[in-house]
Amino acid sequence: MLDIDPPGRVDVDPLMAAQIDLGVCNALWRIAPGGKADAMSASHLPKVAGIDPAVAASPHTAAPASARTAPTAPPRPPASSVIQDRLAGMVSDLTTLHELTERLAGTAGLDDALRELLRAGASLVGARRGLVVLEPADGLGPVHTIGLGLGHAELGHIETVPRSATSYGRILDGLPDARGGSEVLPEPDGAPGPGSGGYPAPVDPRHREVAARLGYAASYALPLAAGSTGRLGAAVWLYDEAAEPGDRQRDLVGLYVRHAAEHLARVLEVERIRTRLATISEELLPSRLPRLPGVQLAARHRTGPAGGGDWYDALPLPEGALGLAVGSVTGSGPSAVAAMGRLRASLRAYAVMEGEDPVAVLSDLELLLRLTEPARAATALFAYCEPARRKIVLAGAGHAPPLLTGERRTEYVETSLSAPLGMLACWEAPSVEIEPAAGETVLLYTDGLLRRTGDPMDRAYARLHAAAANAPRALREDPDALCEHVLRTVLPEDVPAADDEDVVLLAARFE
Repeated sequence: MLDIDPPGRVDVDPLMAAQIDLGVCNALWRIAPGGKADAMSASHLPKVAGIDPAVAASPHTAAPASARTAPTAPPRPPASSVIQDRLAGMVSDLTTLHELTERLAGTAGLDDALRELLRAGASLVGARRGLVVLEPADGLGPVHTIGLGLGHAELGHIETVPRSATSYGRILDGLPDARGGSEVLPEPDGAPGPGSGGYPAPVDPRHREVAARLGYAASYALPLAAGSTGRLGAAVWLYDEAAEPGDRQRDLVGLYVRHAAEHLARVLEVERIRTRLATISEELLPSRLPRLPGVQLAARHRTGPAGGGDWYDALPLPEGALGLAVGSVTGSGPSAVAAMGRLRASLRAYAVMEGEDPVAVLSDLELLLRLTEPARAATALFAYCEPARRKIVLAGAGHAPPLLTGERRTEYVETSLSAPLGMLACWEAPSVEIEPAAGETVLLYTDGLLRRTGDPMDRAYARLHAAAANAPRALREDPDALCEHVLRTVLPEDVPAADDEDVVLLAARFE
C-alpha cells in the first residue's frame, strides 16, 4: 500500500497576475492543501501493515503545537495597496506643488515673489528660516538679499561670512561643484558632520561664529537658474539642529525651485524694464527746481509700473516770472514716455516766447500735438506766476483744477471746462487769474493722484481737499513736507489703488 501526497492547489489573484504581465509587481501565491489532509495533519504517519515506519516527517506535515504558537513575520501587504499608496502620495505631491506655484504666480512684484519662494521652500524642506540672494550672472542687477525669519542685523552677520565657507556662496561664485546641497556645520575641531552633501566641511571660524550667534546648525541651499538667463542667485534654508531634507523633500523642493526660477526670470525682466522706463522718465523731468525770491517749490513724481506720460515743469522766465506746468499724455510705456518728453520740451519753448498768455502757450502746444502725433491726446495746465506780486494767470486743457490751501482757506481754483489737447479741431479756453495770500500754497497735480485712491472722482477730490485742509501749521510752511503729508494721507497703504497710474504733485508756496 503506497502513501501518495495529496494534490496541492495554487491560487493566483487575477489582479496580481495582470500586474505581473505589466511588470508592476510580483503576485502573491496562496498555497493551500487539497483533498483529505487529516493524515498529514498528524504528528506521525499511520502504521502500515503493523509497522511503524522510521521516516522523517513529510514537508507537508503541520508543525507541532509549540511551533505553531511561535510569533511569525507579519504578512506582506497586497501589492495593489502599495501601488495605491504610491499613487496617493504622488497626487498629494502634485497638489502641493500646484498650490505653491499658483501662490507664486499671484505675487505682485520681484520682492514678493522672492519672499513667497522662501516661505514655500521652507515648508517643503522643514525649515523655519532662510534667505535668498539675488545676483544675476549677467551683472545687470538688481542685487539684494531677502531673509525669512531673519532681521536686518542677522542678514548683515551672514553676509560677513566668506563665500567660500558656504554652499550658496559657492553657487554664486559659479564653482563647478556648487550644484546645491546640504551641509552641517562641523564642530570646532573641524570634523565634518553627516549630510554634508558632498561639500568639504566649512571650517571658516567666522562661519562657525555667525552660526552659533544666530542659532542654526545646518543649511540646505539650491541654485536659482533659468534656461534663458542663467544663474539668478541662490536660496538657502537654515535648520536649528543638525538635519537635512529627505529624498522626497529634495525632489519636491527641487521641482518647485526650478519652476520658481523660470518665473523669477520673467518677473526680473519686467522689473528691469520698469526701472529703465522710470529712469528715462525721471531724466526727462527737471533735475532740480529753480529758486526765485518770493516763492518756494517742491515736487513729487511716482512712475507707474507701465511707465506713464505724466510730467511737470518749473522754469524761470524773464523779469523774475516763473512758469509752472503739469500734464499727462495718453497711453503708457516707452512711446508715452517719449511723447511726454517731446511735449514738455515744446511747452518750455512756447513758455519762453509767450508765457504771459497761458492760452496762447496751450494753443501752440495743441497745434503741434495735432500735426505731429494725431493719434495721441494730452491734458495740460500752464500757470504764469509773478512771485513779487503774488499773481498767477493760468489756463488748463482738460486738466484737474489746482488746489489753493492756507491758514484761512482751502479751495479748488475755478477753471473753465475745457477739452484735452488733440480732441478738438481747434482748442480754446479762457484763462483764470488768482492772487494767493502770503503763506498760501498752490498745488498742481495730475489725475493719477486721484485715480490711485481707488475711489470715485468726487470722493477722491474730497480726500485731497481734506488732506490739504488738515495739514498741521508746521507742514504748511514747508512745501516739501506738505507734499509728503498729502501723498501719505491721500494714498495710504491700506487703500486698494490703481498702481499703474503715474502721480505728479507740484507745490508752490508764496511768501
